[in-house]
Amino acid sequence: MQNIPYDDLRIGMEATLSRPCRADDLYVFANSSGNLNPMHLPKADGDGDGIPESIAPSMWVASLISGLLGGQLPGPGTLYESQTLRFLAQAHAGDMLVVSVRLTAKDADRRVRFDTWVETAAGVRIVEGEAVVIAPATSVRFDASDVPGLTVRRYQHFDRLLALAEPLPAISTAVVAPEKPDALAGAILAAEHTLIDPILIGHPDRIAEAAEAEGIDLSPYRIVEARDHRLAAQMAVRMVLDKQAAAVMKGHLHTDILLSEVLKRDGGLRRGGRRLSHVFVMDVPGLDHLLLVTDAAINITPDLKTKADITQNAIDLALSLGIEQPKAGILSAVETVNPAIPSTLDAAILSKMADRGQITGGLVDGPLAMDNAVDLGAAATKGITSLVAGRADILVAPNMEAGNMVAKELTFLAQARAGGIVMGAKCPIILTSRSDDEQSRLASCAIAALHAMRDQ
Repeated sequence: MQNIPYDDLRIGMEATLSRPCRADDLYVFANSSGNLNPMHLPKADGDGDGIPESIAPSMWVASLISGLLGGQLPGPGTLYESQTLRFLAQAHAGDMLVVSVRLTAKDADRRVRFDTWVETAAGVRIVEGEAVVIAPATSVRFDASDVPGLTVRRYQHFDRLLALAEPLPAISTAVVAPEKPDALAGAILAAEHTLIDPILIGHPDRIAEAAEAEGIDLSPYRIVEARDHRLAAQMAVRMVLDKQAAAVMKGHLHTDILLSEVLKRDGGLRRGGRRLSHVFVMDVPGLDHLLLVTDAAINITPDLKTKADITQNAIDLALSLGIEQPKAGILSAVETVNPAIPSTLDAAILSKMADRGQITGGLVDGPLAMDNAVDLGAAATKGITSLVAGRADILVAPNMEAGNMVAKELTFLAQARAGGIVMGAKCPIILTSRSDDEQSRLASCAIAALHAMRDQ
């Protein structure tokens, strides 16, 4: 950025910039100004008419004038003295705005006057006025790349999943041991959003205590008595086999107990020879698509056949979530095959298996390091030519430890939200964690509902 000092300014000089009004701009302004008027928030109904207004705050529009004066004419070093404003119309999220200033007078003490206005791309004037600024005395250059960027932490991908799932019929779900407030509340919240129709299996007294702690009315829900967690898990499996339930949801019990009943050779929920695997579905702020991470919860050190099942399970789920051609990146530490790193060999074989139709429904490529799996720039730097590199919807980890680290780092460092289910069984299995917030619990149930609907 280069300024124009006071002595070089001439009457009649003009500057213009075009700037889209984005939904994220409204969130940033709301947080920085404290103006939480719902009329200005993209998803809020500010006046009760059932329609989000998404009106850009007038002072946000006016701030674009400040940006033009401070960035171009006169540019860096400029200070405001006054600004008059007349608001003539409204801007909305999605509008392209054109900001203009014209120098009209040079006064003493480096004071200069500008006519200022903002219009839509169609020429509708939104605001006009006059600015008086103190122009810089000397030439100044400024590197705008020194200014930190911002990521708006919102979860539009989970919102989309909920919007897709809520109109569907609620799936009958065997909830195993919902005997703690968080476990029970998650199931009831999903029921209130018409995602699941819960059958609460567990110790009735403990379920009642959890309901009392959360202020939940249990009268609309079926409770099946099982005073032992293993018995509760067995009953949930039997309900699925008897077509009384279309999904299983983990409550307050050890995952091992639940999965041991699911995996029983006789009377379990195995589907053919497919291995079970867990898929985290993650909404990562700043990422323009859902990201699936697998397997981070079940298969500790999977062999090649198990990795093929893990990859296929994740592709199947991605298809259920509306991803038309899922792209699975098989992760390792490097992007080249190295016999000293066994995961690179497995990745290369999985890629070829997909080429030969042994893994279907999506694109598979590997080995890929984490950076060139998710970042196009990193992939280009490494010279990788691939439809998956830099665009991966699915990250297949070499083992459970690596997958768990990736998922937890995204959750706790990148502020991602994570839902997910166990795939490969005769029905979706919803595994929730005590650390899950309400949105994550809802997302897991929405994921299960969408997959159950496609899997019918």
